[in-house]
Amino acid sequence: MAKLITAVERIAKANQLIVKAREIPAPENAGWEYFSYVAQVKDTLKQAFELVKLIQFSPSTPVEVKAEARALIDSLTSVQEEILKGKKGKEA
Repeated sequence: MAKLITAVERIAKANQLIVKAREIPAPENAGWEYFSYVAQVKDTLKQAFELVKLIQFSPSTPVEVKAEARALIDSLTSVQEEILKGKKGKEA
């Protein structure tokens, strides 16, 4: 059976995945390598989302932790845009 991790640990792992997504090296050109780069970033951020998506529905989780999870979920879209547009802007 899989080891259960707490909501706080899930949020910490999700934050680590966001950092990992920011550290994925962007390709030099905008060819096929860029599609792979975008897929890697989106997959990493999706993993972060999957870790925290159900925390807000857990009745035993404290309100503060639920709010932190909700804030992380809400920030994922802007983080994705920041990573992808920021890297693409540096290429031009």
